[in-house]
Amino acid sequence: MRIEIVASTSRQLPNFKEEFDELGGELAGICYMPHTFEDIKNQPLERKLARANMVKSSGHHSIFDHEYVTLYLEDVPKMFAILLNNEKAYNTSEKSGRYTKMVSTGMQADLYAKWTKILEKEIKQRYGEEQYFDDKRIKKLALENARLFLSIYTPTSLAYTVSFRQLNYLYAWLEKLQDTDSPLLMPLCDTAGEFCKNLEDLNLIDPDLVELGKTRDFSLLAKRDMEEYFGDTYTTKYKGSLVEYAQAQRHRTLNYQLSELPTPEYYIPPLVEEYDKLRDEWIKDMLKVEEFTPSGSMVQIYERGTPEAFVLKMRERLCTCAQLEICDQTKKTLDKYLANTKNPEIIKMLEPYTKGARCLAGYNCKNKCAFHDGIT
Repeated sequence: MRIEIVASTSRQLPNFKEEFDELGGELAGICYMPHTFEDIKNQPLERKLARANMVKSSGHHSIFDHEYVTLYLEDVPKMFAILLNNEKAYNTSEKSGRYTKMVSTGMQADLYAKWTKILEKEIKQRYGEEQYFDDKRIKKLALENARLFLSIYTPTSLAYTVSFRQLNYLYAWLEKLQDTDSPLLMPLCDTAGEFCKNLEDLNLIDPDLVELGKTRDFSLLAKRDMEEYFGDTYTTKYKGSLVEYAQAQRHRTLNYQLSELPTPEYYIPPLVEEYDKLRDEWIKDMLKVEEFTPSGSMVQIYERGTPEAFVLKMRERLCTCAQLEICDQTKKTLDKYLANTKNPEIIKMLEPYTKGARCLAGYNCKNKCAFHDGIT
């Protein structure tokens, strides 16, 4: 793993903690300032640091959310990115498994290459006459589905921007990860330790902030089963691949958690599912890499939010360009919502999206796909 700081709100690299303490002490003074912020900035450093330490000890750490750091993480497991991305206080730009060729070795690499070729052929035979499906897009879709054979721990790279407070909380949670009994998270223990060591070396850890972080934990794993409900808020649950979960969790106005299934199950693309021979071969090949936890492994997904936030999700996912699995599941959730609510305002809000693609519900698409499910 390599971590590089590429941006920060600090004004004096590389003394992050010292600079963040001073800035935090200034910002903490705004609440009770008798005059102007300029007066606070001109106060002696000792007074600013005393104020910063006071709010640390009181647990009022929000002033340290003004201070952000952008890290570039190279060669970290995809599952580690999923763990981080389930926390809502972040921004990330990650290497895409949909649009770029992933790197792997051994049986995983062999199956990735094998199914890329199979899927290219099948997609071309089925959709080759569609204007939307040119050779470049067919290749992309083939890679997107073939990567389901790659381990969810396959290395990826991402830029990750987070506040100073949240970074210290993550540090606390990652230290506790060593005690996890989750088969999905246990392989991340070494990565977590290395990540924490890097943060220490970069002078980004504040023991006082870490201490309060210890009272909380990662939100990824559901601690209970949840009943479905569709009203002014909604809760739904469904099985989906780890790849779908990684897509869904990026909707930060919604809340997502997962639980592992008692026995392994794998997502099968509809184009493969339709043909018994292909379906059987797909499952057989998945079992060859079962020990590596393929990205196509299914989990129980819990999704909670408001109908307004669900509309925002539909405006992103009801699209030919979206990942098919999450597009299909979004349609199913829409149908279930409409079947289980009697609120006329919610029905009015959701019904436009029953027509098909988002562009049929009034979404102003800048790049019309010409696919038959959308506006041509």
